[in-house]
Amino acid sequence: MAASGASASIEVHCTIQDSKKGKFQCNYCGKVVSKMSRIKYHLGGIRGEVTPCTEVPADVKKLFLGKLCENKTMNKVVLNLATSETPLKRKRCPGMNSCTSSKSQSTESASSWKSEGMTSAPEDGSADLSLFSEEAGLWERTFSEGKEYRPSMQARLIGRFFYENGIDFNAVNSPSFQEMMTATVGNAHCEYDIPSYRELKGPILQEEVKEMRQYLQTVRQSWGTTGCSILLDGWIDEKGRTLVNFLADCPQGAIYLSSTDISSCVGDVDAFLSILNGVIEEVGGNNVIQIVAWSAEDWLENAGEKFIEKYKRAMWGVSASHCIELMLEKIGMVSSVKGVMKKAKTVVEFIHTHAPGLELTGSQTLGHELLKPHKIISAIPYMTLENMVSGKKKLREMFLSSGWSTSLLASSEEGKRVVDLISNPSFWHGARMVLKATVPLLRVLGFILGSDKPQAGYIYETMDQVKETIRSEFENNESRYMPFWKIIDGIWNAHLHSPLHAAGYYLNPSLFYASDFYFDAEVAFGLLCSIVLMVRDLDAQVVIALQIDKYRHAKGAFAEGSAVDKRNISPVDWWSRFGEECPQLQRFAIRVFSQTCDGSSRYGLKRDMAEKLLTGGRNRTDQERLRDLTFLSYNLQLQQFHSKLVRNNY
Repeated sequence: MAASGASASIEVHCTIQDSKKGKFQCNYCGKVVSKMSRIKYHLGGIRGEVTPCTEVPADVKKLFLGKLCENKTMNKVVLNLATSETPLKRKRCPGMNSCTSSKSQSTESASSWKSEGMTSAPEDGSADLSLFSEEAGLWERTFSEGKEYRPSMQARLIGRFFYENGIDFNAVNSPSFQEMMTATVGNAHCEYDIPSYRELKGPILQEEVKEMRQYLQTVRQSWGTTGCSILLDGWIDEKGRTLVNFLADCPQGAIYLSSTDISSCVGDVDAFLSILNGVIEEVGGNNVIQIVAWSAEDWLENAGEKFIEKYKRAMWGVSASHCIELMLEKIGMVSSVKGVMKKAKTVVEFIHTHAPGLELTGSQTLGHELLKPHKIISAIPYMTLENMVSGKKKLREMFLSSGWSTSLLASSEEGKRVVDLISNPSFWHGARMVLKATVPLLRVLGFILGSDKPQAGYIYETMDQVKETIRSEFENNESRYMPFWKIIDGIWNAHLHSPLHAAGYYLNPSLFYASDFYFDAEVAFGLLCSIVLMVRDLDAQVVIALQIDKYRHAKGAFAEGSAVDKRNISPVDWWSRFGEECPQLQRFAIRVFSQTCDGSSRYGLKRDMAEKLLTGGRNRTDQERLRDLTFLSYNLQLQQFHSKLVRNNY
């Protein structure tokens, strides 16, 4: 590896692999990159054109970052944003709303998160990362009461239930289904038409498809204002095929577009990009702001780099929840963490394996299950550990009770081992250490999955708060918190960070006008990249750059009392109400804040429908019907998800 040093000569920092094809190998991480411009992006730590180098020395990174910024259009306007009115050094822990629950100095805009994470976002999108907050109940599905429907509507509602859940139409002829319907409506003394098998796969299906297309049209019409994100929902099925569902996400809700078997594209990036480009053309190139991949696999990362290089029409990112999952997985590999989690698993498995025996002892177990279900598998062990720490007193009482001491389990080797763990102070000390590093990530995960508002305007600041919370929990002891910081930074720099997030951070009034706003070249470059990619007209780009100056200095409508007082409301609402004097910047900001930072996994689409659709062997009529069913099933699931999320956050 070349010696560190901020030399301006590119040859000092990379090795020429192929001068004719313009291939360069980074001397710090060994990555091979095509084109001189892209190796500079790589060394400067700029995502979008290429994966940033994680090994480059700070002085070298700063050098190339500065040179890249110097060469960009509008550089004088954007880089001049850092003035005496814009502090270059963030004020840390004092005043931040993300420090520990006992020491937090919350502002009016701070709002506590529930431990399940399925709670509404605060009005200003801020995040309270306190470690032990009260528990939230699971979502409950509400049903309309007191509404009377005509028989045809009743039949359609039954059909909708079948379509949304992918139930075989033959179930309508099941005696138990008939009995259920009779028992349900029998006391109502009203006629209730149960649709037939033929009606379900014929006229009712077509009527529902027609209505769904009308609903999707209203969603599509909003894209002109908000833009949308293309979400890739990929998986490998039991046959070993790599399949992907394409979704379009916007504040009006996500919609299902299509399903494709991309097995042959895993080793052929160009073929995959051709499919993706077709999806973008269907949505409308001017409507697509970003692509959000489901995974950070190498071939997808390569596809993202080539997509940016080839099309230069949208940004590429990886699902935020997946990135946090990767962080949790890597933290779990730290030796000290691994030891604690192994011991906790021993206790939990013993309790659940011997639950009947423990009940016979008369011991009082925890008031709730230790294991918490969660769609992010890597989060479950840490949530379980959090429950154990919260229920430590009851756990110890259970294993010290007379009922336990006289039971057969107490004399078993396994039982003695568990009692030793529960009684050992070092186990609980280690458990608290693990939670200090992971609970802030769990809170962010719950916030992302449970919010009904796009989080592109907050993820940049939120991840910084996560790190500051971890540092505070470890009492600023660098040797204790730095291993976790390195894990978070590694995944943030390699996969999660996007220019869109930097633009959202800058344009979010609740963050920008705060005393601890932190401006650096990364934020400036992210804002610039977003403008260039999202605004195709060069004249409009220049106008936006000039209007940013008015926003920066809070001039005109931005200086009005109401605009100042309302800086903590939703950024979209704020720009809609106070950005009219800068219409180009207003439109740009609204489109930034309308994007998600998470991927398709939050919707939990049932994959069997796509798997059936992408398996041949049917005649044309049956295949078209299955296509309609898949279209309807997925969009009903997405529609219900959006409606439920809005209801729970209302």
